[in-house]
Amino acid sequence: MEQGTIQILFALLRSAVFGTRLSEEDKTFFYKTPLSELITLSKKHDVTHLLAHGLKENGLIPQGDAETEKHIFKAIYRYEQINFEYGVLCSALEEAEIPFVVLKGSVLRRYYPQPWMRTSCDVDILVHNEDLERAISYLTDNLQYVKKERGTHDVSLYSPRGNHIEIHYDLVEEGRANNALDVLNSVWENVFLQDGSRYRYEMNDAFFYFYHIVHMAKHVETGGCGIRPFIDLWILDGIEEEYQGSRDELLSKCRLLQFANAVRGLSRYWLGEGEADDLTLQVQKYILYGGTYGSTTNRVMLHQSEKGGRVGYLVSRIFVPYDKLRRYYPILEKHRWLTPFMQVRRWFMLFKPDVAKMAKQEIATNISSDKTQANEMNSFLNKIGL
Repeated sequence: MEQGTIQILFALLRSAVFGTRLSEEDKTFFYKTPLSELITLSKKHDVTHLLAHGLKENGLIPQGDAETEKHIFKAIYRYEQINFEYGVLCSALEEAEIPFVVLKGSVLRRYYPQPWMRTSCDVDILVHNEDLERAISYLTDNLQYVKKERGTHDVSLYSPRGNHIEIHYDLVEEGRANNALDVLNSVWENVFLQDGSRYRYEMNDAFFYFYHIVHMAKHVETGGCGIRPFIDLWILDGIEEEYQGSRDELLSKCRLLQFANAVRGLSRYWLGEGEADDLTLQVQKYILYGGTYGSTTNRVMLHQSEKGGRVGYLVSRIFVPYDKLRRYYPILEKHRWLTPFMQVRRWFMLFKPDVAKMAKQEIATNISSDKTQANEMNSFLNKIGL
């Protein structure tokens, strides 16, 4: 991937988010860069609407260009859908008298120049663990939501309109991001009630920032986090600077300050406010290669480094530890003896076409990888503090 392509992409993203105009040097890079390369990279990271907006604002495409308008319209349409679902969900939980914390994009998009600029595919909220089943029952019984998979820290549902909802009972999996759950478990001590609401809460600034970094670290550990969280970081680092000390204090508690500084370095570089050292370029390569949800290669290499090689990785994927399995199947909390049966039940997920496809990709990558790649990935993780 050419550095010139990367440079002009981020110049256009900055222009879209902050309303700046491209410099003459940036325009020179733009005219030398095939537009198809910019579109391909932006699609991989779900920021094509921002690229289109940046192109439009800088007069680099004809006014009323249908293709450009299409990307912007799709982002606005997605936002309206998600925002409507957000309102329905909040009203339902208020009626059910269930306390909940608003997470991620539902909070972040208010800081963007236009809320549609911060795209997302779902609505995320947190409830107390003891309220989880009651929340699910209320939504499925009264609003015809459909319950899908249970994850290690959330439950997926779909609304009658097809929108994806994630109800979290924890903010991250156990053991992830330097075991950040130890600090995240205090979330209910770091929230405030939103104006005009009885049950809707938000995190305070330091805790929300801390959670954002944890969420980035979690995705980096599982293959990559994409560009969008870095744009969020542009926004978050530009507000409430007086809370920087509180933010770093929380990060230090989980040994995540080293990781935070690594991603801040790349964020500043992409923002055009800093130079890139070797580590910054390594992080850039890892993020851009991975795409919005990370790559299979990154994911397999990371887990190989954790599990001691190809065999250890394969065994860990076949046999899930009890502490993780019980989060998928809560019945194991009371009936641990069912663990072997739940392992087998999990294997039956391979009959789902998308799960089977992912498993084949992972197995192929695991077989074709070598020890050098795993060692390089382990070295990279150490450098960024994970």
